[in-house]
Amino acid sequence: MSKKLLLGNEAVAQGLYEAGVKFVSSYPGTPSTEITEAAVKFDGIYCEWAPNEKVAFEAAFGACTGGARSFCGMKHVGLNVAADPLFTVSYIGVNGGMVCAVADDPAIHSSQNEQDSRNYAIAAKVPMLESCDSAECKEYTKLAYELSEKYDTPVLLRLSTRVSHSRSIVEEKSRNEPKLKEYKRDISKNVMMPAMARKAHEKVEKRTEALREYAETSGINSIEYNNKKIGIIAAGTTYTYAKEALGDSASYLKLGMVNPLPVKLIEDFAKEVEALYVIEELDDVIETHCRKHGVKVIGKEMFSRLGEFSQRTVRETILGSTPSLLEFEGEIPPRPPVLCAGCPHRGLFYALKGMDLYVSGDIGCYTLGAQAPLSVTDTVACMGASVSGLHGFNTVRGKEQAKKSVAVIGDSTFIHSGITGLIDIAYNKGNSTVIVLDNSITGMTGHQNNPANGLTIAGDPTVAVDLEALAKAVGISRVVVVDPYDVDTTREAVKKELEADEPSLIISRRPCALLKNVKHSLPLTVDKDKCVGCKMCLKVGCPALSQIKDAVSGKTKAVISDSQCVGCGICQFACKTKAIKEGGEQ
Repeated sequence: MSKKLLLGNEAVAQGLYEAGVKFVSSYPGTPSTEITEAAVKFDGIYCEWAPNEKVAFEAAFGACTGGARSFCGMKHVGLNVAADPLFTVSYIGVNGGMVCAVADDPAIHSSQNEQDSRNYAIAAKVPMLESCDSAECKEYTKLAYELSEKYDTPVLLRLSTRVSHSRSIVEEKSRNEPKLKEYKRDISKNVMMPAMARKAHEKVEKRTEALREYAETSGINSIEYNNKKIGIIAAGTTYTYAKEALGDSASYLKLGMVNPLPVKLIEDFAKEVEALYVIEELDDVIETHCRKHGVKVIGKEMFSRLGEFSQRTVRETILGSTPSLLEFEGEIPPRPPVLCAGCPHRGLFYALKGMDLYVSGDIGCYTLGAQAPLSVTDTVACMGASVSGLHGFNTVRGKEQAKKSVAVIGDSTFIHSGITGLIDIAYNKGNSTVIVLDNSITGMTGHQNNPANGLTIAGDPTVAVDLEALAKAVGISRVVVVDPYDVDTTREAVKKELEADEPSLIISRRPCALLKNVKHSLPLTVDKDKCVGCKMCLKVGCPALSQIKDAVSGKTKAVISDSQCVGCGICQFACKTKAIKEGGEQ
């Protein structure tokens, strides 16, 4: 069999293929997205983007109930959305195996919080595996299906940004083709009414004890003895960091199953080492387990609950010395994320800027509307919260506030969880103005299709949600479509809808500037004679715009990068001297 250098996420997809998985449903979310994008390339695996993680989990559960091995993938905050079915499916169990991969994001590279998904595994009483590299990603994925079917349980596979997005060698093997299991109608097992749920809870507790015995004896949790002065208990990336930082100067208990955790194995290891450290990012899950069973460990009193660790972190904390590393000498300039040149969201936000509005924001590229120089967004909580949050805000602050407040939400996020908030506004006679930023794609996670753009995960044509008809169907009679490149018209439309004594939906519609099929205008240029260097154009926050000192006049003038500019024209609305024009030389 061939060997390949794969991302951790790609290795999970390889594991899905080799395990004979037939059904995959996910919602894109960094750092988990590439699992499903890689899985769709394999023959024999049906893949889809679901409207949200709850739907993805429930669809995967339905597929496993139908006898197939199924999978769903999501990031850590997505598991919050899927938590409702997770807890009950834990009681019901499976028919075909079911695995859910959840990718945590320590250090908050692309999320709104740091969240340790091990807490969900403990609370829902389901097994959780955690891999430390791509090879284990593949092997643990396959193992998860064996455990799922043997112990009649969904299994969580915990990843992290570093594991998901790092590469290591993976050996590819052939696909196992398990037969579709027979579906047998069983109300006592599959229908979670109180009487059935009470018995199911007993089953779950017995299952946990059986899985704990597996954790003790199966070898998925393994001990490596070297120097016994220092003992390390770790899982996932922290095991890799410890090995690279400490080498043979320490002994290791590597945990591959992080729920349920072993007891005797930890006790036996603790007896053999002089000082025992638990190294785990985010919460003190393993440490608390050790202390609960009377095992003395050193943990969060030395290691932070915040962010990611590294080889340096481990070595400095335990040995007090810095590892020998090659480092870049000099200060790296910060590179904060910005809306791309030509992003249609910029036009909408520039239209809102200066209107003195309360802007209820959401999760996506348009979250960047909170950053300078646009700085228009007031709040961002979670997917869909912009719409329902605006309703609450306006309800308590009254009609006058409603005339000075809007919600902004992307098309994919609106499908994910904004629709129900819009229903809440209509049903409860609210008076809020909601703006859907429809750029025809799920942008921030890397251009995934969604139910609003009429293409499947494979790019095949399908039905598209008609946002205008949907709004009217749920009770919003005022629906307006604007082109965000036309800043003046967009601003006037917002003003008009805010004055209405009923709720409105404004659709700011223009495709993402990075889509391959989008045709752009010629780059704009700056008339140096008209430019006075006022910097008003820079307030649109476009990366194609900058200012340099003019060699002839010695004055600072605006410059537009023709390699970035797509001719959207938004900066022309900001330029009071009309110095920005189409074509010509700068």
